[in-house]
Amino acid sequence: MENQMDNNFTWVIKNFTDLPSNKIYSDEFVVGGCRWRLLAYPKGNNKPDHFSLFVDVVDPELLPLGWRRHAKVFLTIVNQYSDKLSLVREAKQHWFGENLSNWGFQDMITRTKLHAGEGFMVNGEVIVAVNVKVLEVEGQLDVSEETSPAMETTYVNGFQLLPSQVQSVNRLFERHQDIAKEIRTKNPYLRTGYMTVLLSLTESLSQSPTEISKGDLADQYAALAYLKDAGFELGWLEKKLDEVKEKKEKAEDCLARLQEMEEQINPLKRKYTDMEAQIDKVRAELLAAGAPVSLYDDKAV
Repeated sequence: MENQMDNNFTWVIKNFTDLPSNKIYSDEFVVGGCRWRLLAYPKGNNKPDHFSLFVDVVDPELLPLGWRRHAKVFLTIVNQYSDKLSLVREAKQHWFGENLSNWGFQDMITRTKLHAGEGFMVNGEVIVAVNVKVLEVEGQLDVSEETSPAMETTYVNGFQLLPSQVQSVNRLFERHQDIAKEIRTKNPYLRTGYMTVLLSLTESLSQSPTEISKGDLADQYAALAYLKDAGFELGWLEKKLDEVKEKKEKAEDCLARLQEMEEQINPLKRKYTDMEAQIDKVRAELLAAGAPVSLYDDKAV
């Protein structure tokens, strides 16, 4: 038996309503010498009215013969309005082995509750967290927590980030040092979710204003309000969003004026084309009328 090992992992599921009905997987994480991941069914696994969620051992068929992990699992749907309202479900202590490599809940949360605007889905994003406590290990350790790429997360100013996020977040803090100074929550799941929303918002503003729909713009303002309520200092970002809105309105105004002018000029274009055809016809008649009369025309009497 080994000492108890545990690990927390957060998964931010983006564009939840657009996800396919079949299963989706999170990135991998390592605990107890095994690679794990979260397995989710956005539209339920044999429970069509629910969101189903499981913790899953990666590639169990490749692990050594006789391996087993005695573990306790806590699965959480994070409430992004209040951590106290988060839905936490505890799976009983269970031996993960060759014959059973995942464990969780088909009825993790009803889809009605998930879509009810109560904080479980905000701006199309659902935040899922898992805590895996490995109590006993049987069989050779398969991977190392120290070397596994799944563990390569970095803390930047109190936020746990993936390698792909570090550069963007560092750039944010270089330009806006007090951006997260007033954030109230210390919950790592919520903080990770907040930063993911912020990065998504800043990335969306790199688009051309003409490519951003009115619905997208409304979502961006909602995300901004959500982050400001959480304590982020985003006056600078609000100005940028207002600038995007102004440019979009200007572009829409220009498009409307161009359409109006085209509608006005199209009848003139058609009239011009008709006049051109009439001119060509009259020119042909003039050419025929100006031709000299032949004295040796066969038709002459």
